[in-house]
Amino acid sequence: MRARVDVSEIEAKTKIRAKYLRALENEEWGLLPGPTFVKSFLRTYAQALDLDAKALVEEYRLHHERQSELQLEPIVSSPQGTRPGRRTGSGPRGGPREGPSRAYVAAVSAIGLVIVALAALLIAGGGGGSTNTQTGSTGAARTAGSHGARGHGKHHARSLHAGARAGVVSLALRASGVVYVCLIGDDGRRLIAGTELQPGQTTPTYHARRFVMTLGNSSLTMIVDGVPRTVAPSAQAIGYSLTKAYGRRPLAAGQLPTCT
Repeated sequence: MRARVDVSEIEAKTKIRAKYLRALENEEWGLLPGPTFVKSFLRTYAQALDLDAKALVEEYRLHHERQSELQLEPIVSSPQGTRPGRRTGSGPRGGPREGPSRAYVAAVSAIGLVIVALAALLIAGGGGGSTNTQTGSTGAARTAGSHGARGHGKHHARSLHAGARAGVVSLALRASGVVYVCLIGDDGRRLIAGTELQPGQTTPTYHARRFVMTLGNSSLTMIVDGVPRTVAPSAQAIGYSLTKAYGRRPLAAGQLPTCT
């Protein structure tokens, strides 16, 4: 008002709608989108009027934002001198405030329910019954334990077997024309020792952690882990290295394996 600035002028300058500007002036915070927008609007409005934006935002935080922050305050370890299970802080008027938080009460209730359930199970398990019944129960427990141990052993063996084969690649080759193939697997084993495959011929499926191969031309499809993969056309011999980790990688001319 002192600057003789109309609300419409500020609206055009700050891009803040006039109804929000009036809400800021009247401290009608419920008409604004939320605390984050309020602080942003306050800063922009203050800068447009050459006011202290920081002071306005701090005043809003002190008088209007503190209560909601304290209501959402997380549970923290109690400082020395504070009674366990009590929470201290600033009340709406700056005075001390005490009382257990909702999360603390919920946690204590949940622990109490767990303790009651465990006690009921112990009572039911240790209740009346003859010595024979107890002996039978012990025997059943031992039997179940032995079965569980055997089952665990089998599961462990299967896990080791699966882990051992985790890096193994399966490979089969299918020729679409006459093509020379030299295929070498783990430890330098020659799986296909320089053989010409005929059109339509498919090799057995080989398994290894690493394959290296030389192909006389591109008239061939690789079937890697059940997925067909074509070979890029080439006027000269082609070499590949194949692993689970790195997939299919071309070899340089000097790296091509030989089966002669």
